[in-house]
Amino acid sequence: MSYVAETLGNLLHQTAFLNLTVGNYIMIAVACVFLYLGIRKGFEPLLLIPIAFGMLLVNIYPDIIASPEETSNGVGGLLYYFFQLDEWSILPSLIFMGVGAMTDFGPLIANPISFLMGAAAQFGIFTAYLLAILLGFNDKAAAAVSIIGGADGPTSIFLAGKLGQSGLMGPIAVAAYSYMALVPIIQPPIMKLLTTKKERAIKMDQLRPVSKLEKILFPIIVTIIVCLILPTTAPLVGMLMLGNLFRECGVVKQLETTASNALMYIVVILLGTSVGASTSAEAFLNGKTIKIVILGLVAFIFGTAAGVLLGKLLCLITKGKINPLIGSAGVSAVPMAARVSQKVGAEADPTNFLLMHAMGPNVAGVIGTAVAAGTFMAIFGI
Repeated sequence: MSYVAETLGNLLHQTAFLNLTVGNYIMIAVACVFLYLGIRKGFEPLLLIPIAFGMLLVNIYPDIIASPEETSNGVGGLLYYFFQLDEWSILPSLIFMGVGAMTDFGPLIANPISFLMGAAAQFGIFTAYLLAILLGFNDKAAAAVSIIGGADGPTSIFLAGKLGQSGLMGPIAVAAYSYMALVPIIQPPIMKLLTTKKERAIKMDQLRPVSKLEKILFPIIVTIIVCLILPTTAPLVGMLMLGNLFRECGVVKQLETTASNALMYIVVILLGTSVGASTSAEAFLNGKTIKIVILGLVAFIFGTAAGVLLGKLLCLITKGKINPLIGSAGVSAVPMAARVSQKVGAEADPTNFLLMHAMGPNVAGVIGTAVAAGTFMAIFGI
């Protein structure tokens, strides 16, 4: 009987019930909320579901992301190796290649003024950087946190890894991906506050046709110019443009299909679960995380507002030819932000079609956020 009692006692002590903290239960509840938002509400399920499940796993079984040194067998947890691919900037770069292969740069080429709105939306990043310094973050940590304002999860992970801020990578990545998923909730009130119904109802002229040659030359020229000025952006901008070249050149259909489908979704699974697994209660439930979440929201709000305000200025300069709403798409959340511009514009006039016009600033925002990350790396000599 003593053997049976001892065996049952050992089994009981191996269950998670006796090892979890209050913080772990809080994070499990947060993971369930994320799963609800992703499954029931449809808030970017490709992002939220793997992140939430990784969060769930690590708070039930912390060793799933333990390093080899922290485990008794010296092997390490499964998600530790996924997370290493984040730290080495491999997964963020591959995500960019997939985004490039899935995205039509035609609207940006047809309307180069979109670059200005994409640049304006980066204002939130540098605003958040200054605020983070004031809140006590060191310069590199402040830079890593501020990039959340671009609503670009892969770039946030990439910069945090490059700046040696692995300890902050979990909260930064979760905040960035959460704001990407919540674009349809966060942006519309800001857009409506800063514009009139008349401005929101402005119909823009149809974009000019873009030739095949222009679409092929664009990723090559952008890569040369941007990477010559900021070589540190090559992993992100280079992969983004390589994916787009696969799409546009017309002679590597197999590579385009792989980059935009199978490879993209494999990387999303690896990146999402590993990001979620970096949010153990010990790492996530602290004052610094709260600051990061707040700073990310402030950065995102300022970036959206700056894009809309520049859109209003361009509307004035062009005598009503540009709808200010498309400026909000200057954040990097592709194509969610462009869809929000379309939705808000359609609320003012159901016959208004802004999606393709908004894709120009949206794509410019992706490039702009990568450039902002490269600028920080150049400043810190990375």
